[in-house]
Amino acid sequence: MNEKLNFNSLSNEQKDLHTVNAIKGLVMDGVSKANSGHPGGPMSLADFTYILYSEFLSFDPENPDWENRDRVVLSVGHTCMLLYSIFFLCGYLKKEDLRKFRQLGSLTPGHPEIHTPGIDANTGPLGQGVGMGIGMALAEKASTNSDKKRFTYILAGDGDLQEPIAIGASTLAGHWKLSNLIMFYDKNDIQIAGKTSRVDSTNYAKLFGAMDWHVQEIDGHDHQEIREALNNAQLNEKPSIIIGQTTIAKGSHSLENNPKAHGAPFSDDEIFKTKDKLGLPQESFYCSEEIINHFQRNFKSLKENVIETNKSYKTELLDYHQMLKSLKVPDFGDDLMATRQAFGITLDEFANKFPNIIGGSADLDGSNCTTNFANTYDDFSATNPKGRNIAFGVREFPMGAIMNGIALYGKHLPFGGTFLVFSDYVRSAVRLSAIQKLQVLYEFTHDSIFVGEDGPTHQPVEHAMSLRNIPNLLVFRPSDSFETYCCFKEVIKNTASPSAMLLTRQKLPKLNLNQDYIEQGVSKGAYILKKQDNPEAILFTTGSEAHLALDICNSLDKKIQIVTIPCWELFNKQDKNYISSIMLKDCKKRISLEAGITLGWEKFTGINGLSIGINEFGESAPGNDVAKHLGFVKEKIISRIEDYLNE
Repeated sequence: MNEKLNFNSLSNEQKDLHTVNAIKGLVMDGVSKANSGHPGGPMSLADFTYILYSEFLSFDPENPDWENRDRVVLSVGHTCMLLYSIFFLCGYLKKEDLRKFRQLGSLTPGHPEIHTPGIDANTGPLGQGVGMGIGMALAEKASTNSDKKRFTYILAGDGDLQEPIAIGASTLAGHWKLSNLIMFYDKNDIQIAGKTSRVDSTNYAKLFGAMDWHVQEIDGHDHQEIREALNNAQLNEKPSIIIGQTTIAKGSHSLENNPKAHGAPFSDDEIFKTKDKLGLPQESFYCSEEIINHFQRNFKSLKENVIETNKSYKTELLDYHQMLKSLKVPDFGDDLMATRQAFGITLDEFANKFPNIIGGSADLDGSNCTTNFANTYDDFSATNPKGRNIAFGVREFPMGAIMNGIALYGKHLPFGGTFLVFSDYVRSAVRLSAIQKLQVLYEFTHDSIFVGEDGPTHQPVEHAMSLRNIPNLLVFRPSDSFETYCCFKEVIKNTASPSAMLLTRQKLPKLNLNQDYIEQGVSKGAYILKKQDNPEAILFTTGSEAHLALDICNSLDKKIQIVTIPCWELFNKQDKNYISSIMLKDCKKRISLEAGITLGWEKFTGINGLSIGINEFGESAPGNDVAKHLGFVKEKIISRIEDYLNE
C-alpha cells in the first residue's frame, strides 16, 4: 500500500488491514528501541486483538478501570507490546510510553503489570493468566444481578496450554459452565525451542470439548472468521475457546513461521523490508490520525453504553472499618483446640459479617475446617452462581491462580485451603498475589511434623520459612484459638497484601493472657509472652511452640523472656521504639524455637544465638513419636538451652 494514498478512500476491510499493519510496525519499533522483547507473537495475535478491541470489547475509553468493563487477560504475557500498541490507539498510553518499552519506571514493562492503564492482570509466568481469567469470570458470575453479560477474554498461546495450570483451571471453567468466558488460543505452533510438534501432539479441540467447552477452529488472520467466532462465543452457554491457526511474525519479510522471531528484535534490515512489505512508511513509531480515528470508530457508542450501564449499576462500597467493629469473638470453649478448628469457627463469624468473603478448599474441606462454611453458603456452580463456597477439587495451583483472578475483579476477598506442605504446589500463584498486592487469604493447615502418621511427604519442615521469604506476603502462625481470630482480623485490615495462615492439626491450650493484650500484640506482629526483669536470655517462638516454650522456661531456673512472633512481616513494619522493646539489644543470649528449619531465625538470634528447630525430614509415626525421634522434645531442648546459657 502506498503511504500517499488517502486512508479515507480505502474500503473498511483495507482500513482494518492497514491498521493491523500499523500495530505491527509499532510492535517492531518498540522491541527494536528496547533492543529486547518478543515481536513474533504480537504479529500472529494482532488480527484477533484488533477486532476484539475495536468492535467487541465493552470498556470505557475515558476510564480503563471502569468496574463494569469486560476484562482481558493477556496470558501469553511476553507479547505485551501488542497490547501497549492497542492502548496507544485507545488513548490510554502516549507514543513516548511505547518508546520506553522495558525501561525502568515506564508504563510499558517487559511483561504486563496492573499499574499500566488497561492491564487487568500481571502475567508472564505462562498458564497463570488462564487461571486468573477464569477467576475473573467466576467473580463476575458471582457479582452481577443483571442479565447483561460482562465477558472475560483470555489471550493464550501454545506455551500457556502446555502449562498444566491452564488445563487444571480450564476443567473447572467447563464444570462451572462459565458462559461469560472466551479464550482465544493463538496457535502459531512455534515456541522458543522450535516447532511445538517437538514437544506436543495434543488435539486441543478435542481436549477442550471433553472439558465441556464450546470449541471453534478458525483462520486466526481472517477478520470475518474472527467476528463470527466471537459472536458465536458470546451467545453460547459454555465457556468458549477459539482456536486460531496463525503464523508467527505474520507479514514480516523473512521470519514468518520462524522460531527466531519469538524472542529477539528484528534487524534494521528486516524491519525496513517488513514495513515496505506491509505498506508502511519507514518513520519510527508511525501511526496516523486517520488510523487512530478508524480504530476509535465505535468509541461514541462505547461512551453511551457506559452512561446507560452506570444508570443501572450501583457501586456497593463495603465499610471494612464498620464491619470489623461489628465482629464478636467466637466462643471457642474451654477445651484444647487446634488452630485449624479455630480458623473454621472464626471463618463463620467473618463470613457472616463480610458478604464478600468467598472461597473453599482443594478437596480438604474437613481437614481445613471449611465444611460448615460450605454447608452454610452452598457451592458456587452453574446453577447457583451465588454460592460462596468454591469446591476446587485437588487443584492447588489452579486454586491460587483463580483466587488471584477473583481478587483482581475487585469485589471479593477470596480464600483457599490446603495443607501447608502443598504450598509448594501453589507457590507461584502466591508470588503473583504478592507482586500484585492482592488481598487473598491462603489457609495452610497441618503446619508441622505433628501431622504425624502421614509421614515426611506430608510433614512441612521448610515451608513456613520459605513463605516468609516472599516479599509482601503476610505469614501468620497463631498460637491458640484467640490468636487465630486476631490474625484473621489483620488479614482483613491489610488490603494491599496477601496473607497465609499456618494452622495446626494438633490441639493446643489457650494462652493465659488478657485478650486485649494479645490482640494488640498480634497487630504489631510480635509481643512478650512471658516478661522478665533483666532477663538472662530471650526466647523467640511462634505458633504451637509458644506453649512448649512456656513449659520449658517454667522448668528452667533461669530468667528467660519469651517473645511470640505470630507475623514476622507485621513486626518488621513497627517503629524503632517498639522493635527495641521486643529485641532488648543489651540481652546477648538469644534462642529461637520453631518446629521447622532454623535458617532465617538468625534475624532474631544473631549469629551467636541458639536456633532450635528441625533441619531434616520427618518420619511416618504419631506426631509425638516423630518429635521424640528428632529430638524436638522438652527434655532435650532444656539440655540444649542450659548448655548454651552456661557457655
